Amino acid sequence: MLKKLDKIRFRGHKRDEFLDLAESPNASDTECGDEIPVKIPRTSTRDNEELRDPAGPGTIIMASGVQDFNRTESDRLNEIKGHLEIALLEKHFLQEELRKLREETNAEMLRQELEKERQRRLELEQKVNEVLKARTEEVPAAQQPAKPQTQANGTDKRSHTVCSRLQKWFCDKFGEYVEDFRFQPEENTVETEEPLSARRLTENMRRLKRGAKPVTNFVKNLSALSDWYSIYTSAIAFIIYMNAVWHGWAIPMFLFLAILRLSLNYLIARGWRIQWSIVPEVSEPMEPPKEDLTVSEKFQLVLDVAQKAQNLFGKMADILEKIKNLFMWVQPEITQKLYITLWAAFIASCFLPYRIIGLSMGLYAGIKFFLIDFIFKRCPRLRAKYDTPYIIWTSLPTDPQLKERSNATVSRRLQTAASRSYVGSSAPTGISKDEDTSRFHTTKRGNFHEVFNLSENERPLAVCENGWRCCLINRDRKMPTDYIRNGVLYVTENYLCFESSKSGSSKRNKVIKLTDITDIQKYKVLSVLPGSGMGIAVSTPSTQKPLVFGAMVHRDEAFETIFNQYVKITSASSSSES
Repeated sequence: MLKKLDKIRFRGHKRDEFLDLAESPNASDTECGDEIPVKIPRTSTRDNEELRDPAGPGTIIMASGVQDFNRTESDRLNEIKGHLEIALLEKHFLQEELRKLREETNAEMLRQELEKERQRRLELEQKVNEVLKARTEEVPAAQQPAKPQTQANGTDKRSHTVCSRLQKWFCDKFGEYVEDFRFQPEENTVETEEPLSARRLTENMRRLKRGAKPVTNFVKNLSALSDWYSIYTSAIAFIIYMNAVWHGWAIPMFLFLAILRLSLNYLIARGWRIQWSIVPEVSEPMEPPKEDLTVSEKFQLVLDVAQKAQNLFGKMADILEKIKNLFMWVQPEITQKLYITLWAAFIASCFLPYRIIGLSMGLYAGIKFFLIDFIFKRCPRLRAKYDTPYIIWTSLPTDPQLKERSNATVSRRLQTAASRSYVGSSAPTGISKDEDTSRFHTTKRGNFHEVFNLSENERPLAVCENGWRCCLINRDRKMPTDYIRNGVLYVTENYLCFESSKSGSSKRNKVIKLTDITDIQKYKVLSVLPGSGMGIAVSTPSTQKPLVFGAMVHRDEAFETIFNQYVKITSASSSSES
């Protein structure tokens, strides 16, 4: 690095050309110890004489002094500029060295880990060698015979050596297979998840499309056979299939077709051009992937892929949910048909021979696939009336459809209950109207009708006599003080009243007429929190966004009260108009 610095330093003027270098500011650390030669300006004999002569011309001496002063100042400025450039270059090279040192420290950590792994491997090899050495020592010890005492000891020695040889041969021959059957603890390997990448996402979607292409082509060919896309091909396939089923060759026929397909695939892989498809394949143009994408292009790409994945997952979820609901008796009348069919098939399999069962099933499948489905596809009305599998499949509900149905039934029950309560409340009671209106409900800030500027007969219902503590979120306002207000919510016979707790003026209170409400529903203010939320959203024509009454502990009770009163008022107004 010092060599690079020296080269950079001496690219400009040489040091001999700098004047008064000893009087310049401090240089960098690398130049503090250098001996800087000071060049003394040469003066001619004439100048010396003029300087020595006191009677010489003063104007010449003054002009030469001003020139020398200007020359030394410019040289000093150039020198300071050079020192600054050197200091900046040194800073740059020091940063590079620091980065390299950091990289080297990471490399050192990797080296340490590698050394640890090597030591572990050596320890394992040492243990394996010790075990093998112990086994080899045991075998010669067992093979060492005792000293022959008599002739019988000699025969024992021979038999012992033969047994040891057989044992050794058996261990050498089958020891490896015996070691394979040793139980070892399972290793839980955690797969590393790749970070989200637009390029990787599109590549995976294209791989999925290419991988599913054989399956989609097979389904297209089957639908083309059923639709009689090619009359001759469908007629030949129908005759061959029915003949094979009648003679009991259905399974060999399917196996032969699988072997034929594999043989054709082998020839195609070897370079042959063979097209065995009823529907002609249309080659889609493959767009080459772009190397450099802008942020907007990446965002649009992610949106397109996410939309395709959403639609694909939605279709798969619908199929799985329908199958689950079919077997879980969600629609009893549909599952009952399946139940009876399974019992009939079970009884038939117990009493009828399998040849007859297979023949009947094969004939029905062929007639259904080649003839009945063709007629049903050409005549949708007949299919909607008589195609039992199609009717069962289309009438099976998914989980979102079940949820919508349950919500609709609940709303109907609430409407009927509200209408009944309205009819019961319209009956005369023992309390007169004057006595009823004479009792005023009071809030913390005064009488209820005075706080909200309502008529005297308007007072909270018995359910919400003390009100519900909540916060009003008005998303049409931009100021924080107007955006959220804490207070109490009341429900009267005709109004929905919110009393703010911060200010005593009635301007911060909110009064909503129940007949002006266009929509009311439960609301979840923070989607991050678990549960169904603690808010109620109320839409009116005067607000662009719904008003939200959040942070309500008794949200369900308040919602039922408001909804019942709303249904009651709307039904009464509709009946009066009629």
